[in-house]
Amino acid sequence: MSSRSVSAVVPASSQLEGAGMVVHRTFPGARLDMVDPFLLLDELGPADFGPGEAPGFPDHPHRGFETVTYMLDGVMEHRDSAGHRGVVGPGDVQWMTAGSGLVHSEMPDSRGGPLHGFQLWVNLPAADKMSDPRYQELSAAEIPEWSGDGARVNVLAGAVGDVAGRIETHLPITYLHVRLDPGAAFTQPVPAALNAFVYLSDGSVSVGGEDVAAKATLLLDGDGDEVAISAGGDGADLLLLAGQPLREPVARYGPFVMNTKAELAEAVDDYQAGRMGVI
Repeated sequence: MSSRSVSAVVPASSQLEGAGMVVHRTFPGARLDMVDPFLLLDELGPADFGPGEAPGFPDHPHRGFETVTYMLDGVMEHRDSAGHRGVVGPGDVQWMTAGSGLVHSEMPDSRGGPLHGFQLWVNLPAADKMSDPRYQELSAAEIPEWSGDGARVNVLAGAVGDVAGRIETHLPITYLHVRLDPGAAFTQPVPAALNAFVYLSDGSVSVGGEDVAAKATLLLDGDGDEVAISAGGDGADLLLLAGQPLREPVARYGPFVMNTKAELAEAVDDYQAGRMGVI
């Protein structure tokens, strides 16, 4: 097997989203638009809020893709126009297929406290964009973990060795949360047909001879069938993501991601007419 090299390093920038939540984002942005089929990755926090201080993501619509909320600390309370309610707490994941559309909100605990997590957007194939909304929610205890030689890996999707994630995906997707002790190494097979990247949240790593410190996305080339990661002297906390590219036209406008401008216009009309419901 041969290891992939780093084709680009994109530092994260801080910006405000929702009702004023500070996020660290590397894409979409001026340097990196998307990593097909992944449309967006935000790191929320880490931050610590007093009672009533934490902003969140009030009522907003989605259509045509999936949102993945993975919390490391704190909670996000979810509500939607289909009547779904839930709380995503430390170590939990919610994989929401917006499909044909709904209105939802994600709000932090009003009592305040620490908050740290990730929001990932995954594009849907054209054939599935108008599918029924669906939720897959796993508690921290339900997410499989692989460990060995100074590495601990939460397997949200895909597999590490014989440890397989429990999320069902529309496309072949790997979503791993990797924590490395100082100087530890981790190698993951990733077929050359999949697009892949590493998001380094904390610490420092060496990948394909490239030394990088947090916070940044390491875009990986397709010349290889594995990803080899070595942590620096302060260890590393990172996400490794890989997915089968759709190679389909992408038309997006805010919270809607479709294939054509006409489909976007229809999504806006449906939302404004209340056809996606209200909370």
